Order: sequence, then structure tokens, then C-alpha cells
Amino acid sequence: MKTIKTILGCLLTTSVLFFSSCAANVKDIDGNAYKTLKIGNQEWMTANLNVSHFRNGDAITEVKTNEEWARSGKDSIPAWCYYNNDPENGKTYGKLYNWYAVNDSRGLAPAGWHTPSVKEWIGLTEYLGEDNAGIKLKSATGWTDDGKSTNESGFSVLPGGYRLGSDGTFDKVGYYGRLWCSTEYSSCCSWGRNFNNDLAKVGRGANDKADGFTVRCIKD
Repeated sequence: MKTIKTILGCLLTTSVLFFSSCAANVKDIDGNAYKTLKIGNQEWMTANLNVSHFRNGDAITEVKTNEEWARSGKDSIPAWCYYNNDPENGKTYGKLYNWYAVNDSRGLAPAGWHTPSVKEWIGLTEYLGEDNAGIKLKSATGWTDDGKSTNESGFSVLPGGYRLGSDGTFDKVGYYGRLWCSTEYSSCCSWGRNFNNDLAKVGRGANDKADGFTVRCIKD
């Protein structure tokens, strides 16, 4: 028979992660529905944002040409695009947004939701364990040359690539997933989270606000 001391010791040394899926009851202003997931005490969407209007109904500018994308960033104009300007990519990866769309006061996320801060991202990765958080958060399929990702959490990060703010070129679909934080780093840059096909950890980087990254929302 185990003593109370032994039982308490087991409870203190055993780490239990809590994941709980929710119904697809969150909709953006365009009517796109998103399933949600509780990880610890946070609730996240399990797909990238795919909205083309701010919460107040104003349209976000779709930008296609490389020159226009670079100009939008230079002029601090909110913008979105599909990877390679192909709507088929949007069905899988959602839209790419520059940070000016993320930070706009009209609201990119649905009511009751927001783009996560650095602190909220840190809370997520620390809860999962910093050394292997990327493995647990990345989808188990869709990544090029990656046999490690388990998607144990159900978060399902996909390698949607990104768009460079400097010249508007697209890069690394299948290899990288780049997601925005709401937290500003400097006048030119904001924090993001970097998922790579061959890395177990989640990278942290200060990125050009003109870059095009995907957005994953967290509940207020």
C-alpha cells in the first residue's frame, strides 16, 4: 500500500498536459468557421486566419504584385495575400498578412479573440516544454523532409511559407511556418514565431513588419 508521502511525490514529479478540443463555433466576419482547442489555460484556433475584412466590415487590401506588396509595407498599409497569389493555397494555409493588418485598431481577429502576444506564445511553449514544443505543435503531415512532428497537442501548425516585405517574393512553403505576434519589437519590426521542418523547438524572431506571415488567434 502506497503511503501518502509516496503519492504526493508522484503528483509533484509527474507532468500532465491538458488538451481539449472544442466545437467549430467561432466565425470571422466573412463567415469562415474555426475549430478551437484548449491547451492548459489557453484556448486557440486550430487553423490560420482566412479573413479579408476587419471586424468593423472594412475591407483589407489584397495585394498581388511584388512591387505593391513592398510599397504597402513601406507605407504602413494593412495588406493580405495568398501564398503565390493562389486561392488554393488559402484553403490549406489561410492568408498571409503584414503586421499592419495585425495591429490595425479595426480588429483582424473575430470578436473575443486576438493575435497572441509574445507572453502568450511563451506560455504555450513553456507549457509544452521548450525543447520539443515545435514537434508537438506542428501537423504530423504536410512538412517536407520531416518525420518528427507528432501534432500531439492538436494545434496543427502547417508550413505555409511567408512573403518578404522587402521585395514581395514568396518563400519556403512546405518547409517553414511563420506566425505573427502582436508584440512590437521596434519601429521597423515585430515579434513572430518560427516553425521549421527540421527543428524541434519553436523559433523566436524580430521580423520586418512588411513581411507576410500567417496568423493564429487566441481567445481573450
